Amino acid sequence: MKLRFRKAVLPALIAVSMVSVAGCGAASQSSSNSASSGSNSSANSNSTGSSSNSSSSSSSGSSNQTLVLYSAQGYDQAMANAFTKATGIKVKLVDASTGPIIAKIEGEKSNPHWDVAWFDGDSTMQSLDNQGLLLKNWTPSDMSNYNSLGKSLVPSDHAYFPGGVTAAAAIGVNTKLVKPSQYPKDWTDLLSPQWKGQVAMNDPAVSGPTFPFVAGMMQLKGTQGGEQYFTQLKANGLKIFRTNGVTLKALLKGQVKAVMIQDSALTSAKAKGDPIHIVYPTSGVFTLPDVVAIDKNAPDMAAAKKFVEFVLSHQGQSVMLNPKNGGGDSYFNPVITGEKPNPQRQQSGINWVKVNPIAAAQNETQIQTWFHDHITQ
Repeated sequence: MKLRFRKAVLPALIAVSMVSVAGCGAASQSSSNSASSGSNSSANSNSTGSSSNSSSSSSSGSSNQTLVLYSAQGYDQAMANAFTKATGIKVKLVDASTGPIIAKIEGEKSNPHWDVAWFDGDSTMQSLDNQGLLLKNWTPSDMSNYNSLGKSLVPSDHAYFPGGVTAAAAIGVNTKLVKPSQYPKDWTDLLSPQWKGQVAMNDPAVSGPTFPFVAGMMQLKGTQGGEQYFTQLKANGLKIFRTNGVTLKALLKGQVKAVMIQDSALTSAKAKGDPIHIVYPTSGVFTLPDVVAIDKNAPDMAAAKKFVEFVLSHQGQSVMLNPKNGGGDSYFNPVITGEKPNPQRQQSGINWVKVNPIAAAQNETQIQTWFHDHITQ
């Protein structure tokens, strides 16, 4: 499972490199890989099913097309292979963590080399939209595949599209240390004396999914209420670690009894047999969608549009949902009608709270600076 995070930066620079990045994977491949042709695809057995019309058949001249994909998803290579098999379009994959991808995209403003960008965090993608870098007002032919949650996550200008969604944070408890009768039900339960010194979370300046969690809490409770909540957590002995991996290790070693981290990381650990119970707080958990977008000046616009439609197709979703392809990144909640999450993942009974990506992007520097000065230190 790949772990994504970005290095901490000075608060004044935070807005330059957005932090809403996926927390459950890190790049393990070289920064520029060409997907093999369909006959050599390593994902052939995982890419069965019906795809959208525009992505299931090869267009004339497709053998001469090459899609350049900048991605931070664990299943991106498998998707590249399956897309090539379905369309005949070759894929050049630049596989990295989100921070370097954003820096690369911004560095190529005047001369873009990419067609499609794909990573977790609509706040981050919104920052690229704000800079006028993304194709707007285009509708994929299979957009009707979205369920109600998926539709709610599509921006009004259609600058990017969700492929799935995880919770920016849920509560994970160590079942060897906590009895079922003691499980928390909501975020505020962690403020009780029972949890003093026993709760941990990630640093939002380092762990990408943690910023949408903090921003979501500020949205849910209001800025003052959100700040009060984290201040009370700190007074109750909150521990801050850098990333999901470190925080999970602290939970499993008994350094703490509960953690607040991205739910896909908790689900992946639980699937491996770790003693974890996952709680989705009743007041809500905050959406962290994976999002895919097209460069407004994409060198191969036709191929880019076909790839986005492939992501939203049932064929593409079957590849993404297979942990053999995506590791921890495959434990997401589908936003495509008819698709089911990995059986290890809870889908029903979750109160989703959409984090407003525009507000989160606008307020990031302020939120990050406050958290650093009052909670992390």
